[in-house]
Amino acid sequence: MSSSLYTAAGFHALATTSTDPSGAAAAATSTILETIDPATISYPTTDLEDPAPAVSDPHTSKVLEMASTLLRSGQVIGMPTETVYGLAANALDAIAAKKIFEAKKRPQDNPLIVHVSSLRMLRSMLKDNKIPPIYDALIREFWPGPLTLLFPRSNLIPNEITCGQETVAVRFPSHPIARALISVCDRPLAAPSANSSGKPSPTLASHVMDDLAGKIPMVIDGGQCSFGIESTVVDGLRTPPAILRPGGVTYEQIRSITGMEHVQVYKKHFTDAVLEQAPTTPGMKYRHYSPEAEVVLVEHSGPFEHSANGTTASTGSTPNVFSPQYTRILSEIQALRNNGKTRFGILRTTLTLEKTRQALNGETDGIIEFSLGQGSKPDDVARELFRGLRFLDGHNVDTIFVEGISEDNEGMAVMNRVRKAASRTIS
Repeated sequence: MSSSLYTAAGFHALATTSTDPSGAAAAATSTILETIDPATISYPTTDLEDPAPAVSDPHTSKVLEMASTLLRSGQVIGMPTETVYGLAANALDAIAAKKIFEAKKRPQDNPLIVHVSSLRMLRSMLKDNKIPPIYDALIREFWPGPLTLLFPRSNLIPNEITCGQETVAVRFPSHPIARALISVCDRPLAAPSANSSGKPSPTLASHVMDDLAGKIPMVIDGGQCSFGIESTVVDGLRTPPAILRPGGVTYEQIRSITGMEHVQVYKKHFTDAVLEQAPTTPGMKYRHYSPEAEVVLVEHSGPFEHSANGTTASTGSTPNVFSPQYTRILSEIQALRNNGKTRFGILRTTLTLEKTRQALNGETDGIIEFSLGQGSKPDDVARELFRGLRFLDGHNVDTIFVEGISEDNEGMAVMNRVRKAASRTIS
């Protein structure tokens, strides 16, 4: 267990002033980084009506109380969830919500997702204090977890959270620290990703510090996020129901639930220009997840798996034969070298770097690779995607190439994020 203190001037040379919503300059904030072990928090019951956390470590209790005090006083903090790190504030406090937009430089018409720790808390925020029956089976199956649902909101939720929409996006996170913090604070927490708006979402506390140190008072470090991509967002108030953003709960899983058999995916099965201009949930209107380097997606071109001995499952050839995607990437790199570019990043979902060096006889100067795992395991790719983008961007590459994967299962969420990050796509 540890804690550290950073200021804007002392961590990655961030600015030492910030701007409040009125435009006035404000003094830099010292950012406390506290590390706690999620395993020190447990839930003795599976009942979701009003569960209470059991905390086994005094340091964990101290950090949760410290963070809760900040949140109840209208501050914002960074906290881990199972999807990505969130920038949390009291969802019932309009002024606190504005601080989220300020810290992230988030567009003012991009709604926030609210996080709860009990069904009791959820009902308190809803119109008529009722959960629509369409969601009963989804809640039983997937909460707590990476699933966000749209509900008719009550007047307790300020317009700053929903950007004036009559619905509020809510999820019940499964991460022990996020759940316990909401419980101890006894407030629903608005918590978009804890990054500068538009950049890759943070899956490590260090990513939050890179973007927001000196802008917020505290970050809780709970280790790497287990899923690594934001939650699935479902609007069951529409007919038919719609997945507005793919995420940790897959299309295949959702359509297996009673009442969701005809669920449609936004941008895949339908479009809605009005909804895109006045979104009810994040991730619909603006470009997201973009590092400083240009991102080029090379689309998935069909089965091309590698066995443990390095042979290619689809062809039986030697490991010196690259996937069609990688062959195209090497061709693109050569063209960019001819135009004066020298440093390139590749997010791999096929061969390993060792096999690349063997095949290229060591000629990998200027190429930095980051393995996302095998494309046949999209949950692994999802976990590493944002970390890989940030890793390569930190190495000052000119261009990042991404080997795309199939959109089956978690692959739909992965490809949704990569397409939003990419400035160019190669079929």
